[in-house]
Amino acid sequence: ANKAGTIVFYEERNFQGRHYECSSNECPDMYTYFTRCNSIRVESGTWACYERSNFMGYMYVLTRGEYPDSSRWMGFNDCIRSCRSIRVARSGVHKMRAFERPEFGGQSVEFMDDCPNLQDCFPSREIQACSVTDGTWVFYEQPNYRGRQYLLERGEYRRYTDWGAPNPRVGSFRRVLED
Repeated sequence: ANKAGTIVFYEERNFQGRHYECSSNECPDMYTYFTRCNSIRVESGTWACYERSNFMGYMYVLTRGEYPDSSRWMGFNDCIRSCRSIRVARSGVHKMRAFERPEFGGQSVEFMDDCPNLQDCFPSREIQACSVTDGTWVFYEQPNYRGRQYLLERGEYRRYTDWGAPNPRVGSFRRVLED
């Protein structure tokens, strides 16, 4: 059985105020449990947390650890309304091919490691399509793992809208590792 792990959300900074614990694979609507979120403790597992209910809006990937305020998960606001656990490859192998053009066209580069600045490891400032054969990856809008985040699990992404991005600009990306 794939155990989800446990994540605890707190209304106030430094794990204060009302809190809600989620240990099921997904919690699609947590609005009834707390109105705002300013700190999070991930006791186990890896989680995708979303600004809006039903896994919509800004997304943040959180691994095991303590996040005493929203800047620690690069939160754009104090809203977290849904979350789901992310399955992380036990093998430790990560493999992803990024493409310069939609539908797997143009130049492509295969990656097995993190990239803090796309310009240093890819011929374009944009990734238009992507194929993930191993592991789970997070694309960031800006270099050094900043800005909006997009989760790419195993599968084929024929264009950037498939991973939920408003445009194909990617500044950096990294593997989601087992805690």
